[in-house]
Amino acid sequence: MNSAPQLIQYFQPGQGARVGILRDDIAHDVSHCFPTLAQFFRDSVGDVEGVIAAASRAADDSVRRFPASDLDNPPAPDAPHWLPPLDEGEVWAAGVTYFNSKIARQEEAVDGGDVYARVYDAERPEIFFKASRKNAVGHLDAVGFRSDSRWNVPEPELGLVLNPAMETLGFTIGNDMSSRDIEGANPLYLPQAKVYTASCALGPGILLAPSDRWLEATIRMSILRGAGEVFSGAIATDQIKRDLPDLVDYLGRSNSFPAGVILLTGTAIVPEADFTLRPDDIIRITIDGIGTLQNRAIEV
Repeated sequence: MNSAPQLIQYFQPGQGARVGILRDDIAHDVSHCFPTLAQFFRDSVGDVEGVIAAASRAADDSVRRFPASDLDNPPAPDAPHWLPPLDEGEVWAAGVTYFNSKIARQEEAVDGGDVYARVYDAERPEIFFKASRKNAVGHLDAVGFRSDSRWNVPEPELGLVLNPAMETLGFTIGNDMSSRDIEGANPLYLPQAKVYTASCALGPGILLAPSDRWLEATIRMSILRGAGEVFSGAIATDQIKRDLPDLVDYLGRSNSFPAGVILLTGTAIVPEADFTLRPDDIIRITIDGIGTLQNRAIEV
């Protein structure tokens, strides 16, 4: 992880979910000022920079600080561990925002995928609900793939973090797990391909970087199976077709997010057609400036 401040959520045995600020690989508990992430999001409305500064001051005054590596444990009631940077909020996702994604969706579609070609060039983007806290997992937790699908893949994505006023707080890493054969059979099956138990991984934290432009970074993903790497890929965020304000505008139309929202902004890293996840595969997603999100795949 780098030295830029990140907002994190973690589990402390005997205390439950806690909120912290991560700086230079040291976690500073700020739950005394921001007991929940949703509270931080709400407090930031109209004053994003001010609340980030307040969180920094709370970190300076924190009486509990510790190496972030103390959280590098699989989730268990008796072990401190990472939680996803999400509590009351929701996760939504934008689709077909990269050219590679358009091509992959067309290849998997049994009818040729004309709908994906149309949405790639359309004024209105594809935006869909992805997860609530119930189906979201954090760094080093297990991420799920469907037991009734034969073609399951991770989708590494830059996550845009917004407060209730749709103001940008920063960015996180997301894994938008997907069942390609289910969506490919019929686009109307998209919710089943995307929304299920442990179908979304987020974290490790939120890079606090208010902006109306995409984070300039490279997204990298590798998948490990046993002792070997079975897939790797990379893409630059400047390949996202849509502008950041454009996606935010459409996400917020006729919709509200009282506890804030994370928008996953699409993928362009697509494993080959003969690849599908297996139990215990390790998925590592790295985005410059944020860090690495790692999860073990399980069948759900």
